[in-house]
This record gives sequence, structure tokens and C-alpha cells, in this order.
Amino acid sequence: MGRTIILGAATSGLAAAAYLAKEGARVLVTDRQDEPAGGLPVALVNLGVEACWGGHPLELLEDCREVVLSPGVPPSIPFVQAARDRGIPVVGEVELAHRVLRQRDPEAKILAVTGTNGKSTTTDLLAHLLQASGVPTVACGNLGTPLIEALQGAAPGTRFALECSSYQLETVAAFHAEAAVLLNLTPDHLARHGSMETYLEAKLHVFNHQAPSDLRVLPAGFQVGEVPGQGKAARFGWGDPVVPGAFCDGEGWLWLATDTGADKLLHRGELKIPGDHNVENALAAVVLAHHGGATLEGLREGLRTYPGLAHRIAFCGERDGVRVYNDSKGTNVDATVTAIRALPGPLVLILGGEDKGATYAPLRPVLEGKLRRLVFVGDAMPMLERDLGDLPHVSIWNFNEAAAEAFASAQPGDQVLLSPACASFDQFRSFVHRGEHFEGLVQAWVAQG
Repeated sequence: MGRTIILGAATSGLAAAAYLAKEGARVLVTDRQDEPAGGLPVALVNLGVEACWGGHPLELLEDCREVVLSPGVPPSIPFVQAARDRGIPVVGEVELAHRVLRQRDPEAKILAVTGTNGKSTTTDLLAHLLQASGVPTVACGNLGTPLIEALQGAAPGTRFALECSSYQLETVAAFHAEAAVLLNLTPDHLARHGSMETYLEAKLHVFNHQAPSDLRVLPAGFQVGEVPGQGKAARFGWGDPVVPGAFCDGEGWLWLATDTGADKLLHRGELKIPGDHNVENALAAVVLAHHGGATLEGLREGLRTYPGLAHRIAFCGERDGVRVYNDSKGTNVDATVTAIRALPGPLVLILGGEDKGATYAPLRPVLEGKLRRLVFVGDAMPMLERDLGDLPHVSIWNFNEAAAEAFASAQPGDQVLLSPACASFDQFRSFVHRGEHFEGLVQAWVAQG
């Protein structure tokens, strides 16, 4: 029996290698990068997995039965073309995992999420909604945990909330999702795909092989031409619930509509994740979750309690009518603009850290009419004072003291927002470290109330 070649030694490739080796397959991992410190993880070495570093020599194909392509590796490279010319199957990790899942658990369901923006939040929220209804669910895929890893040890009938990138969808073949959504489409990854048409084509693969009992979800008013598969159509977006799907009406109420009628869920003001973009994410998640078995009460409870992804405009505490949000991942001005737009204000905004050299002037127009006070922190204070110093502000280098000042500055009805528009390395190891530290300060502040 020939060996399986894993092309790319990143997260999904290594997860595929581990699974196949445990199943008794002969496995070799190849990566164009030079051998990293420590080489392959010890666990893979102990499983007998081989490695080839620094390139993909064609001689490896002499004893190859299948190539598993990592998402970061373009399918246009010569090694992949040579494999296909020799009739060697080339699949991605998602396709491999799908094959294993269908053999192992015919009762499982894949609820797939793709699009340009909002995939991770929608996928995570989808899992949260199903879990709130008592449905066994795992969030996986491009979100972090590869599907091949997530299915191991999963209970029978598990729902897999699967985030799918265009890179992953390029290499699907028999992949079948019981429900799938295309959230949106804006220019992205064109260096790889070449055109918007090719990019869209890759995204639409998520609907391949859907049966009439499956669900195909698109944004309201979004025209994409011919869509593959036979999935039943549903929509999500703004307006009244007059077709199957989920909608936010003109008064801010979220609805779930089916063939038998429409049910009011809750008002958008009850969501902890702010902004119109997150309303859309929530609506898309509702449609998929309902198809996956979520109850109306589970949907309502899940929507009320979902805090958002860590460090992405995530609600992290409330005291005396002041709500606090952690957007530590907002490490550039554009990201901070998005965070400001997502919240109604008044805002106490914590800005600063390690400066990246860009002007902070674009924050001015989005702060207009919703600013309570700016709190400048860290090494970027001089640049922030240069660009925004005429706005109400205070400058405090130490992060803990700056956060305390932000909490003290807020009034009932305000939001305190950490969205630094800067890197974290003046006082922290990473934006994750900064965000976790901030959430600890918030929890201590809430406990004091």
C-alpha cells in the first residue's frame, strides 16, 4: 500500500497526518519551509510519520496513493499538477474528514459557514445556539480546530458548525453539508483566485451535493446566478419575514420564518454582540441552527447570552449601566473604526500601545457625536496626542491605571471600549495577552460594584 502525502505542515495538515497514522496509514508530511526547530511534533514521530522539508520533490509521488492538500498550499503548484497527471487523488483536509465522518456517523450533520467577512463569529454563535438547545455541537474548521480532529471522540449525531474558507472549498469533491450559508462576498484572496468569479465559484462549492431536504442560505437580495446543489432556499437580512429565513424588521425585532409561519425571537438590543454586521451574523446563525435542531427557546437564550469571539468587540462585563467591550484584536486604525461604528455610544475609548506609524486621524469622523472620552495608553501616547489631542482625553502610560480611569470616566448608558489601534508589545506579549488581562481588570471592577 502506498503512502499518503500531506502537503503543508500547518494545523490542518498535521491533524490529518495524526489521524491517518493512528489508523495505520503510511504518512509523509512535506513542507516548502526549512525544517522548523524540533522538526515534526514528537507525537507524530512516535506514530511513524516521516517528513520532507524545504520543498516538494516529485520523487515522493513514486510511492503515493493520495495527496492531502493543506489550505495554505495553492492547488496550482507543480507537485499537485504532477500528482493529478499520474492519476493520484488530491483532496483537502475537509474532504478527507468528510469521508471519515460519513463512514463513522451517518446521523451527524454538517452546518457550513462561508463568506468573506463574519465567518468565525457566525460559526461560533451557531454552535452556541445549538448547545443552548441541548444539541451536541462542535465549532471547527477554519475557526481553529480542524474537522478531522473535531470528529474524533464526538458523540453520535453531533452537529459540526464548520467554518469553510475559499481555500478549503477549492479541494472538496463529495463534501455534503446538510445546511450551508454564504454570508457575503467582497474582494479578497484575488492573488490566489485570480478573479471575483473564480473566488465566488470556490465559495459556492459549499452547496455541492445538497439534497432537497438540505438548506441553502443566502443574504436577502444577494444575486449569485446559478447555485449548485438542490438545497431548499432560505434568506437572512433586513426586512419583514415573508420568505423562509431569519430577518430583522424595521423596529429591530429578529424573526425566524419557516413554511408554516414566523416567530418573533427577541429585539436586537438584547444581543451582546454590537453592530449591524453582527445582527446579520446572528440571523444567518439562527437559520442554520434551527435546521440543525435548535428550539425557539434555545435560539432566544443563545442569542441573549452569546458574548462574541474573544478579543473581537466582545462583551466582557457590566456595572452600574456601563457595558465594557474587549476589542484587543483591533490592532490597526481600520479595525478600530469598525469597532466604534458597531457601538452606539457614548464611548470611553482606550487607545494605544505600540505605534505602527499610521495616522489616527480617520478615527475623528466615526467618533463624532458618540465620544465621552479618550484614554491614551502606552508608547503611542505622543502620536495619539498629536492626531487626536484636541478631543476630550487623558494620557496614562500604565495599562492598569488607564483601564481604571476609563471605568471611572464612564456614565450610566456608556460603553467602555478597548480597541487600541496599536500593537500590544509595549506592555504585553500579544493582543491575546492584552485582551485577557483587560478582561481580568473588568471582572475585578464588576465585582467591586
